[in-house]
Amino acid sequence: MENNLESIELMSKEELVELIAKMLNGGVSLSFNGKRTAQVIQRKVMPRVIKINKELSFNDDNGKCENLIIDGENLQAMVTLYKYKGSIDLIVTDPPYNTGKDFRYNDKWDTDPNDPDLGSLVTLEDGSRHTKWMKFMLPRIQMMYAMLKSNGILAICIDERELFHLGMMLNEVFGEENRIGIINWQKSYAPKNDSTHLSSATEYVLVYAKNKAISKTALLSRTEQMNSKYKNPDNDPEGLWRDDNPVAARKTEKDRYAIQSPFTGALHYPGAGAWRNTKKNMKEYLEKWGSKYIEMSLDDGRAKALVIKGANLPTIDITQNLDNNPVIELSESKNEVLILAEQKAKKIQESKVIPMLYFLREGYGRPALKRYLKYVKQGKVPLTFWADEDYDELFKLDCQSWGFEESGHSQTGIKELDYILGKGHNFQTVKPLKLIEKIIQLWCPAKGIVLDPFAGSGTTGHAVLELNQIPEVDRKFILVEKGEETDRYASTLTRERIVRAIKGNRVDKLGNVKKMEEDFPGGFIYWELEQKVDAKAILEMKRDELIDVIISSHWEDDKRKSTSIIERIEKKYKFLVGKNSLGEGFFIIWNGKDSVGKLDQDIYMELLKESKEEGVKAPFHVYARTQIYQTNKVKFYQIPDKILMHLGLNENSDRFNNEEE
Repeated sequence: MENNLESIELMSKEELVELIAKMLNGGVSLSFNGKRTAQVIQRKVMPRVIKINKELSFNDDNGKCENLIIDGENLQAMVTLYKYKGSIDLIVTDPPYNTGKDFRYNDKWDTDPNDPDLGSLVTLEDGSRHTKWMKFMLPRIQMMYAMLKSNGILAICIDERELFHLGMMLNEVFGEENRIGIINWQKSYAPKNDSTHLSSATEYVLVYAKNKAISKTALLSRTEQMNSKYKNPDNDPEGLWRDDNPVAARKTEKDRYAIQSPFTGALHYPGAGAWRNTKKNMKEYLEKWGSKYIEMSLDDGRAKALVIKGANLPTIDITQNLDNNPVIELSESKNEVLILAEQKAKKIQESKVIPMLYFLREGYGRPALKRYLKYVKQGKVPLTFWADEDYDELFKLDCQSWGFEESGHSQTGIKELDYILGKGHNFQTVKPLKLIEKIIQLWCPAKGIVLDPFAGSGTTGHAVLELNQIPEVDRKFILVEKGEETDRYASTLTRERIVRAIKGNRVDKLGNVKKMEEDFPGGFIYWELEQKVDAKAILEMKRDELIDVIISSHWEDDKRKSTSIIERIEKKYKFLVGKNSLGEGFFIIWNGKDSVGKLDQDIYMELLKESKEEGVKAPFHVYARTQIYQTNKVKFYQIPDKILMHLGLNENSDRFNNEEE
């Protein structure tokens, strides 16, 4: 009780009002010291100056590549990615689990989230470790929410330590009604003596939609076992098929009539249900067996039966329960019509593609329908429990991979990382490719964008590149990683893994790096986040620095993706620096002092000369401090205002520095 009173005394006025309001309304609220500050702290985060590191970029297609690796703190990175706000299809990420070994917190972040220091390790002995973790995660969850499309999905990995706290925060930010599910995946297959009570063998993935009503979950690929039930013994041109029940559970009286078998002359009723196809279709199916069918009343209390014209019929006992005894056999010899019907049916069965409605036991059993594989829903609904029996098999892309529910294990993740980077990477927990691949397939469209704000070893980027080998799949990734001050993982481990994945390089048993797998198309641009962005910083930038910022932040007002990507022009012009996919030129105006200049008529004439020489066309996108000369061939972007706007800021009022909502 005393601790609770102390917590209340530490709460701000806003936190107290929010807590009491929820209590009065009968709601559930997650409260912790500093929550109010954590809720608004991302407004104080400033975007950063972006430096494009050409040496660390790989296969970047002269700046046109849309994959990104960002070396920087993830909250600052997401703020800097303002042009991607509302454009991300899937965020899949693996934040620190607060194990006492993996989470750092800087107390200065409570007042200044721009402080570059990652802080000290939060140990298990730290009594405020859960509070620190929640204060760290809440603004990042809010930014993830802002980054997603309206139908976007967040899939965030966690273990039991912070599962409940994370779930409560996600309920608040995304809304409990937008929770798609909690996946329980089997991280290990052998019990460990790490507990006096229960050995933990599973971890969790919490999946939330920004708007569940318009979000979609894809089906999992069908398994070989599921497809093995489909055969094609009659060489049906429609392909593989299997037996299907011709009876539906519904009781529609008009469809509860008898049909006569051309093989035996027996009458078949639909039992307790009704025929699932229309009477017209049933007649067409039956006549494919070579005999003429007519409708006839049998005085059985049912709709008119479909019987062979001229055939003799079984004797019907009106006291018989036709639901429990749906077959009435012929009690006398077949007449000539029935004998001929059987002969025709046998001939068709032996020499032709059998009809849609057929009879089991070589024609002498109950009716069945053909169910074609190509018309079956091509997939299965995923379960919330993901287990895998292929414990030690490393992920390898092939036509079989997508059929299984397997998600891999944490041991497999380590082995995969060892295989691509060698031992000594110091990562103790790595998500297996199978797990991340499966999440991406379920919740990211084939040409969508995947963001991972806690990229770590780069599993998400590797998974995207692997999946892009499937025809008509072309997803893009954005990976954010900083690591410790002594080891910037982005430039070492994260980047190197993606490069080796693309080149097919792996580490053999002797520790040698060589090409051991097929290479595949792919590349990325490498961003480094530097000092905070403001008007003064932009105006003081050198030309190459400003080019990087413009190329990385530029977007069209209508957010046309293709025209927002600027290809850098390598030839050194005075003003021309790039072009978009439409061939429109981008210019930065400088004066003789290597600072931002103005667009006047003389400068415009020089622009025309450069555009003609390079072959770029209007409209010309011109960045300058001021515009004196105007023409309809120029789209003018004022420096620094337009750049700040593209980063979510402006000189007078910036989105991230407003204290109040």
